[in-house]
Amino acid sequence: MAEQLSTGKCDSPLLQAFVDNRSILVKIAARITGCRSRAEDVVQDAFFRLSAAPQITSSFKAQLSYLFQIVRNLAIDHYRKQAMELRYSGSEEEGMNVVIQNASPEATHINLATLEHIADALEELPKRTRYAFEMYRLHGVPQKDIAKELGVSPTLVNFMIRDALIHCRKSSRLG
Repeated sequence: MAEQLSTGKCDSPLLQAFVDNRSILVKIAARITGCRSRAEDVVQDAFFRLSAAPQITSSFKAQLSYLFQIVRNLAIDHYRKQAMELRYSGSEEEGMNVVIQNASPEATHINLATLEHIADALEELPKRTRYAFEMYRLHGVPQKDIAKELGVSPTLVNFMIRDALIHCRKSSRLG
């Protein structure tokens, strides 16, 4: 297939230079990535970038230099991405042995009971205080927006949220 590409003519002199020197570009990328298959991917990415790039009218030597630099930069980016992925990933077998904190039935029961206590505590609050707390803590609505909606000052909203939080903490300790 590479021979088929090199015998065809491209619209752009830069793309034609790319097609004519494809095997050299793959070798350059392979030296950086350490893998011919990944190098092919890098060269393909370079081709797509070049085909979308504006026409460059410069000497043949400058075009080749530009092609080599693009492939080199893409190969380095690909290598860095691969190195980062290897640093933060593990094998599938490692993932099977990960211990999930608080995954025991007892911990799940305790967590659900705590949530029930907090829900009960929220029900004990005045409606406006509960609304301000839920909008701020659960839905991320800014306090100034809650204040506008309730027709109160942002300072009062801040105090309502604080009071609700204190009430929830007290009731979760008692439960």
